[in-house]
Amino acid sequence: MNTTPRLVAIVPMRHVSERVPGKNYRPFAGRPLYHHVVGQLLACPLIAEVLIDTDSPTVMEDAARHFPQVGLVERPPHLRAGETPMNDVLLNAVTRSPADFYLQTHSTNPLLRTATISRAIGQLLAAYPMYDSLFGVTRLQTRLWDALARPINHNAAILLRTQDLPPVYEENSNLYIFTRATLEQRHNRIGERPLLFEIDRLEAWDIDDEADFRIAELIFAQQFGADGAGMSNVASG
Repeated sequence: MNTTPRLVAIVPMRHVSERVPGKNYRPFAGRPLYHHVVGQLLACPLIAEVLIDTDSPTVMEDAARHFPQVGLVERPPHLRAGETPMNDVLLNAVTRSPADFYLQTHSTNPLLRTATISRAIGQLLAAYPMYDSLFGVTRLQTRLWDALARPINHNAAILLRTQDLPPVYEENSNLYIFTRATLEQRHNRIGERPLLFEIDRLEAWDIDDEADFRIAELIFAQQFGADGAGMSNVASG
């Protein structure tokens, strides 16, 4: 691409979390959970604007105080149910700020780093339009079976070491980069020719339940200290 494209990051978060109450704004290493990923996005020079899409008055009030440079999108009532597809939420959010590309991540990825975000953006921009979108994946090299006990990624008659198995990749929900056209035409963040972007398993840790939350805190404390004082590339909030 000849000119630097405008890229807007979107962080959707609901007020109510079914498995971890108040998850998105619950204290994590001394700060509300969502502060961590928002800080990393704000520190990325390739991102023109960060938007928080939420129905949470708690998040909106806290974000206005700590991140005045972040745009707040109040999620409309018809998109607030827990079973609402994320693509529907994003279709609303992208109308709030025009951009060449949109990046979506979650507050539940507190270990995701600015350097990784920048690398993902750079890879897609360099490969576009051969690749029309990007999503984060985690490499798996383990023996997988389906519900009928049929091997998925290996020959059960040949016992290869797991490290010798051809890798498969798990969509880890850390990063999606897409255009509005892809989202509207396919009703999907993932285009027809997506680029798989591999993220280290620990950095890609996603908080889905209470055990995930506690494990993520342990990983964070080990890498950056209990209060995150050793973390680099974090925008102050």
